[in-house]
Amino acid sequence: MPILEAIILGIVQGLTEFLPVSSTAHLALIPWLVTRLGLANWSDPGLTFDVALHAGTLFAILFYFWRTWIQILRAAFGGTVVRFSETSDNVRDLTPEEQRRERQLLWYMIAATIPAALAGALLEKRIETTFRAPVLVASMLILVALVMWLAERASRFQKPLPQITLGDAMTVGVLQAFAVIPGVSRSGITITGGLFRNFTREAAARFSFLLSTPIIAGAALFKLHHVMKHGLPPGETAPGAAAFVAGIVISALVGYATIAFFLRYLQTRTLTVFIVYRILFGIAVLLLWHFGRYSG
Repeated sequence: MPILEAIILGIVQGLTEFLPVSSTAHLALIPWLVTRLGLANWSDPGLTFDVALHAGTLFAILFYFWRTWIQILRAAFGGTVVRFSETSDNVRDLTPEEQRRERQLLWYMIAATIPAALAGALLEKRIETTFRAPVLVASMLILVALVMWLAERASRFQKPLPQITLGDAMTVGVLQAFAVIPGVSRSGITITGGLFRNFTREAAARFSFLLSTPIIAGAALFKLHHVMKHGLPPGETAPGAAAFVAGIVISALVGYATIAFFLRYLQTRTLTVFIVYRILFGIAVLLLWHFGRYSG
């Protein structure tokens, strides 16, 4: 893999993993578009490199939310708990009710992770092949954009994250299972689910990001085990060491910056710009696919 391709895909992964526009769609489509437009001869990087990039964004999540994760785990296992933000060192003791809610949040996230884990395991072969077809990816970009628009209109934007219920968590968790289809967007569909459950936009995004941690980690470990046991999938070649490292580092750095930006953005703005982008990008891909297919 050319180092330039690895760098660009690392930037794309860092941006699109946390914005509701589908990182998998962009990673699958950008090499196809670059080749289709005659800019370069890039091939689909394949799921092995996808998972390497996801490992980079996993580092971004863990680094950004490390204080939150410590707080949740301490509350869950009975340790001394204080509250502090991701961006400051100001702390205070949690009340017993706040500790109870932190414990609930961990168990709710575990329960909400199960549907996506099952979907990934059961549909692994289709994820690697038919689910990456440009026409399906583009269609999902447009369809989920319309669902996001409905969520923006339907939500009351009232519920902060500490008020999450098991029903809220499982609604988001079941929707997350659909993110195995490129174009759906894991962050997009889970944030949408949170809005349908009347979360504030920022709370929906925070739960989406926290919920992504075990899924991304599990996917990376599962794929690593598969590669070590069976080798690379047919037709897929491993990227060079320099490209591999560059992709992980850049996706981690860009991912961290994107999380910080997006959470601030959602405090005062809607998802409209991402809805419009998804629709326009999906239409562009469908047009390129159509004329490319029928031009010979």
